[in-house]
Amino acid sequence: MDWGDWLSNSQNILFVVIALLMVAAAVRVVTSPNVVHAALMLVLALGGSAALFLMLGAEFVAWALVLVYIGAVIVLFLFGIMITRAPTGRDPVRLDHERRWPAALVALATFATLASASVAAFEDEAIEGGVSSTGDLGDVLFSRFVIPFEAVSFVLLAALIGGIVLARKDPG
Repeated sequence: MDWGDWLSNSQNILFVVIALLMVAAAVRVVTSPNVVHAALMLVLALGGSAALFLMLGAEFVAWALVLVYIGAVIVLFLFGIMITRAPTGRDPVRLDHERRWPAALVALATFATLASASVAAFEDEAIEGGVSSTGDLGDVLFSRFVIPFEAVSFVLLAALIGGIVLARKDPG
């Protein structure tokens, strides 16, 4: 398959548009001096990943991502910013960015390794039986994986309680 055949498929063009938006939003998340803008760019990046899951036919995962990450985690970030009265603009203290290039190289090397391993493992083969129904997922989640599911719920509860404790005002 050459590039002309690949670009003739409208799903591939939609994928490229969503992926470029996600990359741009992810870059703005880590480079934005404003914390609120960074959180909103994270919403855009997570929304793009939900759109990619919808394109793959994984509706449950896409909507769970929207509800849990966009609906809960981002709101928690924004509430944390508002409750702690954190500075949302440029901070007068200069942050240390001297080590950003090694970190960027490590991130690029990790991406290249994962991408090449994925291409080597799957190549152009279509995945047979890769889409499962939400009902099947629920049956497996609440029968075979009920203990890890409950463990994750306790971890989220502990994080919520920790956020409340950190946000409350100390007496005196």
